Amino acid sequence: MDYTRLFDILPYQLDNYPQDDALAAKENGQWRKYSTKECLDIIQKFSLGLMALGVKKGDKIAIVSNNRPEWIFTDQAVLQLGAVDVPVYSTISPREYEYIFNDADVVYCFVEGKELYDKVASIKDKVSSLKEIYSFEKLDGVKHWSEVLDMADESKKEALEAIKKAIEPAGLATLIYTSGTTGNPKGVMLSHNNLASNVRNTLKVLPIDKSHRTLSFLPLCHSFERMVTYTYMATGASIYYAESIDTIGENLKEVHPHFFTTVPRLLEKVYDKIVAKGLELTGIKKALFFWALNLGQKFDDRGKNSAWYNFRLKIARKLIFSKWQEALGGEIVGIVTGAAALQKRLARVFNAAGLTVREGYGMTESSPVLTFNRFEDGGYMLGTVGVAIPGVEVKLGNQNEILARGENVMMGYYNMPEQTKEILRDGWLHTGDVGTLIDGKFLKITDRIKQLFKTSGGKYVAPQPIENKMAESFFIEQILVVGENEKFVSAIIQPAFEAIREWAKKNHIHIESNQDICGNKEIITRIFEDIEERNAVFSHVEQIKKFKLVPDVWSIESGELTPTMKLKRKFVLERYKNLINELYAE
Repeated sequence: MDYTRLFDILPYQLDNYPQDDALAAKENGQWRKYSTKECLDIIQKFSLGLMALGVKKGDKIAIVSNNRPEWIFTDQAVLQLGAVDVPVYSTISPREYEYIFNDADVVYCFVEGKELYDKVASIKDKVSSLKEIYSFEKLDGVKHWSEVLDMADESKKEALEAIKKAIEPAGLATLIYTSGTTGNPKGVMLSHNNLASNVRNTLKVLPIDKSHRTLSFLPLCHSFERMVTYTYMATGASIYYAESIDTIGENLKEVHPHFFTTVPRLLEKVYDKIVAKGLELTGIKKALFFWALNLGQKFDDRGKNSAWYNFRLKIARKLIFSKWQEALGGEIVGIVTGAAALQKRLARVFNAAGLTVREGYGMTESSPVLTFNRFEDGGYMLGTVGVAIPGVEVKLGNQNEILARGENVMMGYYNMPEQTKEILRDGWLHTGDVGTLIDGKFLKITDRIKQLFKTSGGKYVAPQPIENKMAESFFIEQILVVGENEKFVSAIIQPAFEAIREWAKKNHIHIESNQDICGNKEIITRIFEDIEERNAVFSHVEQIKKFKLVPDVWSIESGELTPTMKLKRKFVLERYKNLINELYAE
């Protein structure tokens, strides 16, 4: 038996490599493990309960929850009824829930706990299709998801089997609303086969098997983590859910995972913490730490390291980098990163440290994986997003826009025929990303078409590579490069407040508030040194001439970042409009 529909994957696991810990999560401080068989029994019962509730083919069921086994149980139980699940981020505003639920005509919603229940309940009266909200956690006066399990009518098993049998691989499985850096979110329609084909093709080039443990913490409502989860299931790898973003460090040490997926921002934070600890060392220990770090920055990812270099790297791995490996659980085989650009120096030093980090690329509209760097020598190139996966074609169109086609490309946008026509043209998905092919196969993303801007001198500037380079500075947390129709390029910067406070303390500079940091001349001069150093790699027209520091912390909640930590350029430009005007008025 193979899998062409998403609910075929766990039965495939049961037939080929049944696990005692197919899924695991912390319950009352202990890891609660669910075997493959137990998962399937719960899913079966849940489907029967949903049938008793009246859920039928095409009904939309929302899931608003952090990662946990119940998320998967809901997903699978909904899908094998021919219903459509609508996974939604837990971090968005009530207004966005209202928009998505009305657009999709959501009938039932399953939430994690009180905070998310209150958020969704606040818009229930504004969504005429929404019948009920169930919670995964026990809450007073709120229906618990187990009530649906209790409604299961075992006599309907044959009817359920008939429903499952009739579901086509090409049928709509899920509506994933893109977090969107502009305007209202768009509902991406993905079929069973869109996602299942992406799983099958990715597995041809991913060295993962039934002996591996994985840690999951990126939101399951994001297409990347969701598709990766199906990939883990299809290969029999065990999935452990981190309790929260704050406990990842602890959970890594408990689970000792072989694989996990992440976004570059989290790896940057790990790296910054490691370096901060290195700075606290003294004497020979400090010297050794920075010797290893500098050696790591000279690592050649194409395998052209000399015997002398490899000898020193072996020592560095034993003395210094082994501690990095221990911090991530000590058994890492691979870390896959996506959703935004990974700094090349970070990729270089992690790989030198024996922590294999591989960057990939895709979008929700492509289920999502289009390319990624392979694990074998010669199959990866740092600074690129790798090679197209089997079954996917990638080429460059006008303005070097990245175009893609394959079974994984979406059915279209829900209720948006015009936007669908715009992105799906001549049989190709038009990604809106600008790229270049190195050696004819390694894809390098250079920017978004819509983010390119022209200076008043008529020169095009791509802000993303500049922002990625500047963010290498320990003193810069977030940065927005601006300069459309202006004489020169400037930037709005959210400083790395924690790192600056440490630096200020060592340099006997008195600061109290974020406001103090933004107005301190010594700090501004120090940040400008880092900018000037990095300006050197850009042409004169791309170099940052002026900048302003802002005391605000940019976050998902305050609206500057998408749930995958990408900058909402339009929002930030609007928020700091007056500050930007000041930069060019001076």
